[in-house]
Amino acid sequence: MAPVPIADDLFTSSDGEPSLVGGRCAECGAFAFPLRAGCPRCGATAVERTLLNRSGTLWSWTTQGFPPKAPFRGEFAGTDPFEPWLVGVIELSGQLRVEGLITGCSQDELSIGMPMRVVTMPFRTDEDGREIITFAFGPEEGDEAGHA
Repeated sequence: MAPVPIADDLFTSSDGEPSLVGGRCAECGAFAFPLRAGCPRCGATAVERTLLNRSGTLWSWTTQGFPPKAPFRGEFAGTDPFEPWLVGVIELSGQLRVEGLITGCSQDELSIGMPMRVVTMPFRTDEDGREIITFAFGPEEGDEAGHA
């Protein structure tokens, strides 16, 4: 059974690589994520669906050091013993900054300015046994920890 996105029109994978689905205002040029009907900068309703850059740079990050409370249903956070996870803000050059989970590395490997890319990861399994996936960010392939 194919994985199911956590929400419709949040991300897509047209060629095997995930892309975030955002919007670009036809009036002022501002980008938004997730896609919405109105522009968050100028309020115009002429927002066009656009696929955002797949790669960006780590702008900031932190760890989630305690288990989330209900109604959070992500199974990745339910490890016993609990293991903190990473959350970052990724700057998609010329577009915007997006907050998301960071996967595929440890906090010791992270550095501000580090190249990152959009990936998907398992979030939970639903009552029908389908794997629900979400977007996250991981180190850009070929990037080595400790870059300048």
